[in-house]
Amino acid sequence: MFFSNKVIRPISESYEKQKRFITDAGHELKTPLTVINADLDVLEMELGENEWLDDIKKHVKRLAELTNDLIFLARMEESENKLQMVEFPFSDVVSETASSFQALAQAQNKEFECKIQPMVSLKGNEKSIRHLVEILLDNALKYSPEKGRISLNVHKHPGAVVLSVYNTTENLIPKESISRIFERFYRLDPSRNSQTGGHGIGLSIAQAIVSAHNGRIHCTTDDGHSLLVTVTLPA
Repeated sequence: MFFSNKVIRPISESYEKQKRFITDAGHELKTPLTVINADLDVLEMELGENEWLDDIKKHVKRLAELTNDLIFLARMEESENKLQMVEFPFSDVVSETASSFQALAQAQNKEFECKIQPMVSLKGNEKSIRHLVEILLDNALKYSPEKGRISLNVHKHPGAVVLSVYNTTENLIPKESISRIFERFYRLDPSRNSQTGGHGIGLSIAQAIVSAHNGRIHCTTDDGHSLLVTVTLPA
């Protein structure tokens, strides 16, 4: 045990330094991104709207979102950064979050079905659980085709609350890829980068949120043309 601890310690220290670097670098990036955005607003007032400024704004926004996601993920993985846990109405929170995606699904000509068991409560962090549901539904919308099907389910088992999000997919999902789906920046379909606008980090954040609640999250595909993400949280 003594020698194994000596071997593991440098790896652990390196990982902690990596997380601190991501957090520190993220904070350093926030200021120049804010300045660039402000300068773009001034240029837009002087020159008027044009495609070049719009393109710069779009990429600055993407970079800002990625920076915030990386900082959030690094903080979630810090052992000393404990979430404040309180009892809250889980069913209501999931329902409210899902309702904002109904119009998006309709606009994209996609079927969206919700089955939420009422009166389910959970001891956890409400803000991060909302973020978890948003990530899962956003992912389902991005990777489902036109006229695709999305479903969200919430039910309670003895000692556990189960949240699942299902969506059909346009392209075939190799079953061997499922084991890598929670890796940072990994995508099941890399060719859709520019279309979806994501960064490939959402499911990594979802996994960190679930782990902070002492839960489990896993993905499955039965036919290779659908994806089911299941979250199990202790009741």
